[in-house]
Order: sequence, then C-alpha cells, then structure tokens
Amino acid sequence: MELILKKDVDNLGFTDDVVTVKNGYGRNFLIPQGYAVLATPSAKKMLAETLKQRAYKEKKIVDDAKTEAEKLNNIELKIAAKTGEADKLFGSVTNADLAEALEKEGVSIDKKYISIAGGAIKRTGQYDATIRFHRDVISNFTFDVVAEAK
Repeated sequence: MELILKKDVDNLGFTDDVVTVKNGYGRNFLIPQGYAVLATPSAKKMLAETLKQRAYKEKKIVDDAKTEAEKLNNIELKIAAKTGEADKLFGSVTNADLAEALEKEGVSIDKKYISIAGGAIKRTGQYDATIRFHRDVISNFTFDVVAEAK
C-alpha cells in the first residue's frame, strides 16, 4: 500500500514522503490516526505542487537549522545529578533533561528530536546524543553527567 505521510513517523519517514507499507499497518494505524493518506494519482499531483511551492521556504528553514546546529559545537554541557555509591544516579538523565539543559544554553530543541545512545542514563560519565534539527540536519552532541556538589 502506497501512502503519503502527513506527519513524521519514527522508522518510516518524514512529512510528505511517499512510502510503501503493509496494508494492515496503513489501514488500521496510519490512516485512522491521521499520519497518512492514500497516495492516489490526484494526491501525488497535489503533493508535487505543494513541494514545488515549499522548496524555496525549505532552504531558509534548513539554513536556520544549520545555524542552530553550529551553536552546539561551542557548548560544553555538564548535567549535574544526585549520585549514590559507585557513581550511580538517583533516577536517570533523559532526553527531556538534555533538552532543558540545552534550552538554558540558548539552543531550543524539542525533546522528541533528541536521541541518547543507550536510552536513559544511570551513571556519571560522558555520553553521546543525536539531535535532529531538520530532516537534513542531524548533529551529534557529547555531554557529561557529573555528580552534584553535596
């Protein structure tokens, strides 16, 4: 089944992509949830026209995303967390905590666009995260989790 995505879907595609999925996935999940519509010939023509009109706007958006990504290169981020014995954290550090810390540094990014390698962090140390500013602008970011001063 060929569909046109109306929203970004993890592990499938981005908005306005034409994707092929199994019939049940498309009929029972993507279409009823409003994530996609059938890729009929008329829908494809409308999509082509929309993409053509959006092309010049997209360049400005990509440039803005690249400048935001460049800001990350200058940031050395340390997230302080309460720790117990053997550098284990009480709780964990997640992508929401990283988004909040980056917001304080002047880089505004939604937590759903941040992916920390290995998921939630349970120990102090240095970690890597992948941050997606735009479908074409993906940046890797290294940050430290340190013990909070007692």
